[in-house]
Amino acid sequence: MGNCISFILPKWRFSELRSDGMVSVDEGGTHEGIKTIRIQKACEFITSSVLCVCIVTWNMNSKMSVQDVRKLVSSDRKFDLLVLGLQEAPKSGVAEVLQEAMADTHSLLCQKTMQSLQMYLFGAKSSESYIRELKVDKYAVGGCGGVIGRKKGAVAMYINFSGIRMVFVSCHLAAHEHKVEKRNSECQHISHSLFSKNDIHYAKSADITVWLGDLNYRLEGISSMPARKMIEENRQSKLRDKDQLLQEAEKGQVFNGYCEGTLSFKPTYKYNVGSSNYDTSYKIRVPSWTDRILFKVDQSSGLDAILSSYEALDCVRSSDHKPVKAHLCLKVRGGDA
Repeated sequence: MGNCISFILPKWRFSELRSDGMVSVDEGGTHEGIKTIRIQKACEFITSSVLCVCIVTWNMNSKMSVQDVRKLVSSDRKFDLLVLGLQEAPKSGVAEVLQEAMADTHSLLCQKTMQSLQMYLFGAKSSESYIRELKVDKYAVGGCGGVIGRKKGAVAMYINFSGIRMVFVSCHLAAHEHKVEKRNSECQHISHSLFSKNDIHYAKSADITVWLGDLNYRLEGISSMPARKMIEENRQSKLRDKDQLLQEAEKGQVFNGYCEGTLSFKPTYKYNVGSSNYDTSYKIRVPSWTDRILFKVDQSSGLDAILSSYEALDCVRSSDHKPVKAHLCLKVRGGDA
């Protein structure tokens, strides 16, 4: 595996590994916050990877653009699995466009929907034989977010893929700058509730956990025009210390010990629909990195992971959010697959 299309069984036995770590956004111990990790442009695991996963999150703003949906899955598909989480997705049409776009290389393995939250899992051709277990779940928080059909909460997938146990959580949390504590609370409720029914705790035995979605954490302590000026001057790195998600994680409130790539791309919200210009409505919202991808590898899993890309897709313009894409590769720690 890891060569993206031709699957080869790993030479080691995942069944011999144990993972007793609790998958949670508030794990105990020393507060580590979110670990910012560097991007390796060329995946150093390319010849020895066990598994490569492409992860995409996008708030579609209830608008359907066939062209933009196709842009989410580029023709350069050097990955074994594709995980796609959508928020404020239209009721129909997305699955069909994705399947048509992916038909030459990947098949739809699973999908889960909760109103405007949609999640899709694609695997390289013939990958179905490597699935040992596949479960889905959902958890709603709050009401409809003020708009019928736009429910907040999360949809999730647990997959045991050739012995690698993975949990993917695609979420949409409370909006507005001042609702930080509500977002923190929603993270906790989602984390503790998914896959907890009937004493079957899939999430507790995951080797890797990935959260993706419109987490809705904003920039705090800066007004819109100064923030935009810094972005225009390509100095958005100076805005990271104003990011609520990183601040709350540093306090130990959420995602303690999770990893994220460097926020080198422009804030992904809020744009004028049909453009790459930030909000010019009367609200003049402060640009923010609302759309994120975070991951955590259980230390007892025997796996290492690198991030070979973490980027926003500026070419997608049909929504007021930009999609975010990550490429994550896994290998056996201290050995070759």
